[in-house]
Amino acid sequence: MGRFLLVELLLLLIVAVPIAFWIRVVAEKHALDNALLITHRLVEYAVEPVLTDEALAGARASTEQLDAQIEPWLEDGTIRRIKIWEPDGTVLYSDEETLIGKKFPLPDWDREEVQRGTGSATLENQRGLENMFEAHAGELIEVYVGFVSPMGEPLVFEAYYDGTVVRDEQRSVLMSMGPLFLAALALFQLAQVAPAVRLARRIQSYQTARAQQLQRTLDAAEHERMRVARDLHDDVIQDLAGLSFVMEAQERHAQPDQRARLAQARSILQNSLRSMRKITSSLYTPDLLELGLAAGLERLTDSLSARGVATTVRVDPGISLCPEQEGMFLRVAREALANTAKHADASSVDVKLKQGPSGVILSISDDGEGFDTSTGSPDGHLGLRIMHDITSAAEATLAISSRPGGGTTVVAYLPFPRDGSRR
Repeated sequence: MGRFLLVELLLLLIVAVPIAFWIRVVAEKHALDNALLITHRLVEYAVEPVLTDEALAGARASTEQLDAQIEPWLEDGTIRRIKIWEPDGTVLYSDEETLIGKKFPLPDWDREEVQRGTGSATLENQRGLENMFEAHAGELIEVYVGFVSPMGEPLVFEAYYDGTVVRDEQRSVLMSMGPLFLAALALFQLAQVAPAVRLARRIQSYQTARAQQLQRTLDAAEHERMRVARDLHDDVIQDLAGLSFVMEAQERHAQPDQRARLAQARSILQNSLRSMRKITSSLYTPDLLELGLAAGLERLTDSLSARGVATTVRVDPGISLCPEQEGMFLRVAREALANTAKHADASSVDVKLKQGPSGVILSISDDGEGFDTSTGSPDGHLGLRIMHDITSAAEATLAISSRPGGGTTVVAYLPFPRDGSRR
């Protein structure tokens, strides 16, 4: 659920950020369109009626009349600067008198739009030669509107507006529309939480039921192993031991020509009896948990040591596990060592149990024949499947690495719970 909610949050951000940029772009375009519309009206109602030939020629009385028309727009801060341009780049009129009559490289405007009278508006810092008085004013809205003088001469009216108007409108639109978008997205995300929680609970319930069923299966298999071991010990082994004593007594009283055959039969019987006892010991080792984890692992390697296999058992001190977890590691070790004894033909076995920062690790390595893991479990290696079932029931993981002639390593990893407890 934590990962799901994190993904939902990331998706919310991924959707919200482009929407915020889109709102900013729309708000900026809206502000620029407003500035363009205001400039059109300024030209149409305030400039064109008083823009006579005398004003264009620089007559003082005519320019004063134009100044009077423009002054209210400048005083209230709506407009920061005004220029009227000739097509050759000469400033015919400006509220900054020092610019009048000067010629500059033509500003970078959209000539077709200006000539059609539609005009253009941009938001930018002013760095041109003609912007010596606006260079340090920050972002300004620069508007160009084309018009025709009374003499039929095409002219361009330029006005600069404070750029904060755009940013204020962006913030206003973002604050008015943003919460609605975010609320809608949040509600959409929240609507998915309830189904996700139900699905997660169903999955968790299924996993719990599966783990319980697997544990019951393992317990039943363990009880069956114990029953088979008891039956072998109490019935078959005892009968074979009794038969061995009878054959030994018969051998002593038999004719010389029969003693050899009886001795051979008794030897075969005793070998079978020893094999049966080994099978019984591998099936049922009831005292392992009572011995403790370290001693239990030592006991499991006794049969290998008796066969001349060099065994090493190392257990980190201070490992704290509950009985069920200790039992899981002992079961895995028993199956792994039984596989080593039956199939590996190893000369050495190393058993390590250590505690890491996030869990407990059991590692069992041998230098035996190994097998190709890419082809799955070798024929008859039921123990590998049993180990997988044991670790799965305990919410642990099992990893097996091996290669022909390179030995085999079995690693069982039991992670600590997320709450930090060890039980």
